[in-house]
Amino acid sequence: MSVIAAVVARQLWDSRGRPTVEAEVTLASGAVGRAIAPAGASRGAHEAVDLRDDGALFGGFGVSRAVAGVAAEIAPALVGRDIGDQAAIDRALVALDGTADKSRLGANAVVAVSMAVLHAAAADVGEPLWRYLTGGRKVRVPLPEIQIFGGGAHAGRRTDIQDFMVMCPKAGSFRRALEITSDVYRTAGRLMEARGPLSGVADEGGWWPDFVSNEDALDVLTQAIETSGHRPAEDVWISLDVAANELGDASGYELALDELRLSGAEMAERVIGWANRYPILSIEDPAGQDDFATMAAVTAAIGGRVQIIGDDVLVTNAARVAAAAAAGACNAALIKVNQVGTVTEAKAALDAAATLGWGTIVSARSGESEDVTIAHLAVGWDAGQLKVGSFTRSERMAKWNEVLRIEEAMGGEAVFAGASCFAAAVAAGL
Repeated sequence: MSVIAAVVARQLWDSRGRPTVEAEVTLASGAVGRAIAPAGASRGAHEAVDLRDDGALFGGFGVSRAVAGVAAEIAPALVGRDIGDQAAIDRALVALDGTADKSRLGANAVVAVSMAVLHAAAADVGEPLWRYLTGGRKVRVPLPEIQIFGGGAHAGRRTDIQDFMVMCPKAGSFRRALEITSDVYRTAGRLMEARGPLSGVADEGGWWPDFVSNEDALDVLTQAIETSGHRPAEDVWISLDVAANELGDASGYELALDELRLSGAEMAERVIGWANRYPILSIEDPAGQDDFATMAAVTAAIGGRVQIIGDDVLVTNAARVAAAAAAGACNAALIKVNQVGTVTEAKAALDAAATLGWGTIVSARSGESEDVTIAHLAVGWDAGQLKVGSFTRSERMAKWNEVLRIEEAMGGEAVFAGASCFAAAVAAGL
């Protein structure tokens, strides 16, 4: 394969109108790869750290220091390297930064370059990224997990639960799963408009609610599934991102909408209660980032029939996946490349989870762009699931539409992940 001839970075803008980093890698062959770093609103303490300028300009979110670091340090270190050795390039990026959390050069700079290198490698051999990643293996088209209501840090904390989503594992194809979700999304908006608790759309494009309780939101979502002409727990299931790290930790959780202060045991009991009363198939982060006991309690109680996803508790880190497994916490891992900083490290976390028999979900962040890298990672890595946000806003739809193109390109070889994407016990229940 070719060698790297140039690496440049520039400041672009994300879906919140905040600065972000785009990296562009040009090869001696003339092939080019580009990628844009995303940014999260709810962040775990253990994840990689973006480098921002602080100060008054752009509200402190400027990335001129991160861009400058690419020109001054990253580019000279990568020029001349073999583009086909992603692992070696990522190791060089990690060593060059020299911190545990990528904070010196910035995870935003490092992840943009790491992903751009991957795009350039695929372009060099003339393959779409997803196919380049397969290495000739058979892979599945992922099951989409799509937000209907946004809450928590994505919607002014109008609900304690951050994401109310839907999943359609029996849809038969990615295209059909999107069609069903479209029905539910439109119906949910009409129901909210009729009731009055509609305040626009949240960060990831889901309806911005004004519910009186978290259960009220679950009731309306269940009603939306039914009213749209689909069957709860047959055609459509609910998926929650509790994002409990935003609500507290092992010392206690604050459900402001419900006016409750809960211990870890009480938090587990409440989440288990939701799963028993509603058509819930997946729950993300029902406990804080270091509260393995509560996460394990939820997993032990309902993990045989509900996907229990670790996000802030795992932060796309293979070592934390192992620690969670040892504690009996989780049966699925969320994979966010910018959470760990490089493509290679993200793949290691995904592989660690898959080896355990867990589900794996490649995920976007709340601050996104037109970049479609994660759509290709979800397919090429055979992750089985993809979480992008809602069914509106172009930075979200770009990813969904890209998977539609990939599914079409696969033709008769396209296999929809469906229920096969879950841990064995959960899949067996479907």
